This record gives sequence, C-alpha cells and structure tokens, in this order.
Amino acid sequence: MSWELVVKEKFSSAHFLENYSGKCERMHGHTFRIEAYFNVKELDTSGIGIDFTEIKAYLKELVPDHQVLNEVFDFSPSAENLSRYLYNKIKEKYNVSKVIVWESENAGAIYTEDK
Repeated sequence: MSWELVVKEKFSSAHFLENYSGKCERMHGHTFRIEAYFNVKELDTSGIGIDFTEIKAYLKELVPDHQVLNEVFDFSPSAENLSRYLYNKIKEKYNVSKVIVWESENAGAIYTEDK
C-alpha cells in the first residue's frame, strides 16, 4: 500500500525574468501557488502519513512572501527554477515526489527527479 499526499500553499511576490525579451522582463507580481506531493508507504497510529500542519509550516518557511524574488535568489526566479529550488529544499526533510509552482491559474511548472 502507498499514498500520495499533496499540500498546497501560496505566496505573493514580485519578480522579473532575467535574460528574457518580452513583457515578463519587467518587474511584475504573482500570487504563486505551490503544490507539493509526497509518497508515503506507512501511516502512524493515528492514521497519518505526514502531518499536513507540519508540512504547511515548513513550506511557509521556504517561500519569500511579499518580496522581490530576484533579490532573494541567486537564480532567475522563473516558475521552472522555483519548482526545482523548492523540490530540493523540501527533499532535505521529506520524501517529496514532485513540486508544482503556478504563476497563474493557467501557467505553472512541475519539477520531479528523473528516475
């Protein structure tokens, strides 16, 4: 048996895309949505694989809410790079299977490790 858990979080920040030609090269903002997926093979005695409250608190620590992402990170903060960054940070603590970063309700990036 196994379960796939998902936890969602959101944050609002500004960014601009470096080395890009188009409207997104200028500073603009998003309410980013994050979805983090976790594989769980066992449940504790209360029937929980990973405590959602614990994961949500960890995600809140990782996201730079109401900041300029280009000032926070040493990489161009595209949805693709953000999903990879968050995946690797979450992986330090949890068995994460994929992370999705949504810039809008219609555009996002999924990061997972190739197997």
